[in-house]
Amino acid sequence: MAMRATGGCTIDRWARLGASIVLLLLAACAPRVTAERAAPHPQAEIQPVFVVTGRELDRTGPIFGLKRSEAMHYFRADISIPPTHETGRIEWPEGPPDAATDFVVTGTLVHDGPEALRRDMRARTKGRETLVFVHGYNNTLSESMYRLAQIRADFNVSMPGLLFAWPSAGDPRGYIYDRDSVLYARDDLETLLRDLTGRPGEKVFILAHSMGSQLVMEALRQIALRGDRHLLDRISGVVLMSPDIDPDLFDRQAEAIGTLPQPFLIFITKADRALTLSGFITGRKPRLGVIDDAGEVRRGDVQVVDFTSLADGEGYNHFVPVTSPAAIRMLNGILAQAGDVGTAFVRDMALALPAARHVEP
Repeated sequence: MAMRATGGCTIDRWARLGASIVLLLLAACAPRVTAERAAPHPQAEIQPVFVVTGRELDRTGPIFGLKRSEAMHYFRADISIPPTHETGRIEWPEGPPDAATDFVVTGTLVHDGPEALRRDMRARTKGRETLVFVHGYNNTLSESMYRLAQIRADFNVSMPGLLFAWPSAGDPRGYIYDRDSVLYARDDLETLLRDLTGRPGEKVFILAHSMGSQLVMEALRQIALRGDRHLLDRISGVVLMSPDIDPDLFDRQAEAIGTLPQPFLIFITKADRALTLSGFITGRKPRLGVIDDAGEVRRGDVQVVDFTSLADGEGYNHFVPVTSPAAIRMLNGILAQAGDVGTAFVRDMALALPAARHVEP
């Protein structure tokens, strides 16, 4: 079947896609950096990141081709943010790790199960709400830990941050492997949500990125099909950033869930080159994170916010709300106006955003 280019926009789109494929192939050949230990620096900021993962703890880099673990592991990593930190960035070491200039690990504590992790988490922070971060496709454990630490630092998050690190291959060639891993991990995410909300007053707010959004929707759907509205009511909100989900599938998942946790936000960026490539892999249909019109999400309990105008090219424009300094300044401005940058940080942000479907710099 012949393909016609009907205008400059079509040609530009295919040019961008070709460039993305070249970058993907180059990335597949590049070595991945991993988290490294270093001595603390007196002016560095320490961010405790709690981690629940099916990965073996000595596998902090790519795991493509390795057997997925059937056991969950629980630990805390103390991530040091350097005093020279720039908003939206993760400062990886270019030589020997140095807490004065780089993200480094200054300490770890392995827990023997979810109860020990929960006690440690509650002892270190006030309140009974937990921010659960679910990373996306092609992420290593090291990258995901540092990303959550960067988010907590740049947004001054005071509630505990917990990373659910599902077994992504950590390899750009592992897209299908990662999609299978999402299905493999949904029971574990459901179990984690139960562990974090089993006591009076305990709630979770879910922050998911890219393919991690697919995992979150599958877990919520599974909980709903079990008829466990009590657990769904313990979820104080959901944010899906650049969701790598077929929009039709999202509609079906949301229909099965019924009433979604509130607030429920979707952050899109039309210039997202990673999702453009994902759409090509899955049949040239746009993914949910790059839809042209917020009205394509036909639910009154979902708010769609477009960050395209704040994209700066960092990371293929695939994580704009937390990597673009302009986006972070805008979101922090909303938090300042809300008057509460504490444990309800994401909820306050969500309540302030619905009036602005398209975000201007």
